[in-house]
Amino acid sequence: MSEKVLVAYASKYGATKEIAEKIGLVLKDAGFGVDVQPADSVADIAAYRAVVLGSAVYIGGWRKAAVRFLKGNEKALAEKPVWLFSSGPTGRGDPVELVQGWRFPKALQHIADRVRPRGIVLFQGAVFAEKLGAIGRWMIRNVKAPVGDFRDWNAISAWAGSIAAELKGVIRNS
Repeated sequence: MSEKVLVAYASKYGATKEIAEKIGLVLKDAGFGVDVQPADSVADIAAYRAVVLGSAVYIGGWRKAAVRFLKGNEKALAEKPVWLFSSGPTGRGDPVELVQGWRFPKALQHIADRVRPRGIVLFQGAVFAEKLGAIGRWMIRNVKAPVGDFRDWNAISAWAGSIAAELKGVIRNS
């Protein structure tokens, strides 16, 4: 099996894509071959040693492309080291506290339980009003969500570094 890692993501406005790219850079710096791709462009995961899958979160759910990827590759993912991340809440503070304890879509938890990810994390996201359409701006105003970039790049890098460390241990022991 190769030491190549797939970082797949589903992003609407690009903030989650940038998180995926940062994770890919950290893994690459740790010596892994890495492909960072939109989840809906991945044809086959057989060539990958491990998978990191992430999605932007809207109204408590993942983007459709990430859901399709998780469901469509469930059996193969269950045989590999997998990590899942979500990107969504805006504002200052702990992202899990900002969303009253939410960490992962409940509708997908049964699949995650079968895949047995080695880690699930929620990162703060970014919302830029100029990228939103009229409906998006209306939603942001109505829920009073803070606008701006709240991503914690240190937390993202640290999480990716922990993945690299764990993968090195998995590879040494296989």
